[in-house]
Amino acid sequence: MSEAETRGASHRLHEQLEAITELLARLAEAPAPLEQAELQQLLDALHPADIAFVLEALPLDQRLAVWQRVKAERDGEILLEVSDAVRESLIADMDQGEILAAVEPLDADELADLVEDLPTEVLPELMASLDAQQRERVQSALSWEDDQVGALMDFEMVTIREDVSLETVLRYLRRFDELPAQTDKLFVINQDNVLTGVLPLHWLLLNPPEKMVSEVMAPDVNTFHPADDAYEVAQAFERYDLVTAPVVDDAGRLIGRITVDAMVDVIREESESEALSRVGLREEEDIFAPVWASLRNRWSWLAINLVTAFVASRVIGLFEGSIQRLVALATLMPIVAGIGGNSGNQTITMIVRALALNQITPDSARRLWRKELAVSLFNGLIWGGVIGIVAWMLYGNVALGLVMTAAMTLNLLLAAFAGVGIPMLMMKFGRDPALGSSVMITAMTDSGGFFIFLGLATLFLM
Repeated sequence: MSEAETRGASHRLHEQLEAITELLARLAEAPAPLEQAELQQLLDALHPADIAFVLEALPLDQRLAVWQRVKAERDGEILLEVSDAVRESLIADMDQGEILAAVEPLDADELADLVEDLPTEVLPELMASLDAQQRERVQSALSWEDDQVGALMDFEMVTIREDVSLETVLRYLRRFDELPAQTDKLFVINQDNVLTGVLPLHWLLLNPPEKMVSEVMAPDVNTFHPADDAYEVAQAFERYDLVTAPVVDDAGRLIGRITVDAMVDVIREESESEALSRVGLREEEDIFAPVWASLRNRWSWLAINLVTAFVASRVIGLFEGSIQRLVALATLMPIVAGIGGNSGNQTITMIVRALALNQITPDSARRLWRKELAVSLFNGLIWGGVIGIVAWMLYGNVALGLVMTAAMTLNLLLAAFAGVGIPMLMMKFGRDPALGSSVMITAMTDSGGFFIFLGLATLFLM
């Protein structure tokens, strides 16, 4: 899909959301059969992912009104698409029979995604309704952590033997009503279910039918294990432009496959998680969540921020006499702190991303520190010089301009040192390097910037 087509689809979706919101408002005032039919027609025409978008964009009362109008056979697909927070509110509105009817048609890997969000009283009946193979697959997926490949792998795949001809493979494929989604290759196994190679579909079509699979197949170098980290596998999918890849156990037996759509979800969730962690949010939040739920999600890092802000205020208090004697200090010091915070956030964002991509080693960390300090030194001298000249012109004080330049340079160096050091230290202690990084770097550059600027002003201007 081109960029123009993507923009067009997004625009249409927003138009549909506005139409649904307007219909819901009119129905809330006075229910009318014509408008109810129009709303139902709109919802029936939407893709499950688009309905998920609509549900996430509506307040709880309107969300539930739409949810109750969605056809029951689509409930499971939509529950898979919505965010965890919104899914919780939808499931809370369903009775046990509705939940079972929604999730029973789903594949084993999809069921595993939902099981943790389902009420515990539903689980025994759900597991009892599955056949032995499905039950085994669900239990297998649940035995792995959420961030491991085993929790995300798909069990629907096409396997063939290497000792048959391509013509036999073609006849075999014609027996399927449809191939599993994202099938770009067939997995070649031996009699012990050990993966021996892969046969891309275009190779199957382009080679003479009398050729044997063993002559055409290729060993798959992109083979993963269920214990592999899902984000690292997602990076491999991006790097090698993969659509599917086999998942094997320690003995090389084929146990499932991983698909590009699952990896796109992993990349998106990792990106969202990193953005939330940077500002200290513990989890994804429903934008229409109750006040108390949002409060619980946000309070901890705000409390830490309050402490750091208090420390910054006490730093200013130490130099109260200097500020009273030279009022210009009060107007200039926010510039030093603000530029330092921005520079620090640039550095920390780059380092957190590099850590997520496993691009930093102990040796390269030292080089990164030197490089970031050098960049900050030059930025400090250039932009500190600019603001120093401005301060000199505004207040007619050359010494004040020099202090401004020195303070800016030193605070940018502090920002670079902390911007590399904070995520590296978090990583060393086994914590998420993005967790609260924005809060911590701002605290350091605020307190440090105030101390450096006011300290230099006290030494050289008083």
